[in-house]
Amino acid sequence: MQKNSGHHTLAHYIVALATGLLFGLGLGFSQMIDSQRVIGFLDLTGDWDPTLGFVMGGAVAVTVISFRWILRWPTPVLGRTFVVPTRNDIDRPLILGAALFGVGWGLGGYCPGPAIAALGLGSANPLLFIVAMVAGSLAYRVIHRPPQP
Repeated sequence: MQKNSGHHTLAHYIVALATGLLFGLGLGFSQMIDSQRVIGFLDLTGDWDPTLGFVMGGAVAVTVISFRWILRWPTPVLGRTFVVPTRNDIDRPLILGAALFGVGWGLGGYCPGPAIAALGLGSANPLLFIVAMVAGSLAYRVIHRPPQP
């Protein structure tokens, strides 16, 4: 598989904007920008809210069907080759990163996409989440310096 050359046309940006808007609207319509809905899904012993399960189930169904169909095309609409992940190993950084993501998601009720979409609500909570997420990303860059060749 080829790596993305970084060259993007206006069509790439228009599709990215339209896709982001559609994703944000879907998050808003399904109320996934409400952190209490997400926390309610994770609260199995309290007032459990199954909404997130239906949203995830719908997303997985659409992905399974569309990826099988789209990956049969000879090339993507706006590219030369499909870029599909090829790694299938599970290592310590993956497990630790997934655990940190899950803990942050469970405590805050947001993951990056819904937090950005929730900025439109005017609440401080998604803004605080995004600030903490950016701070964590920057801290990782400072702490984890890959060896120089």
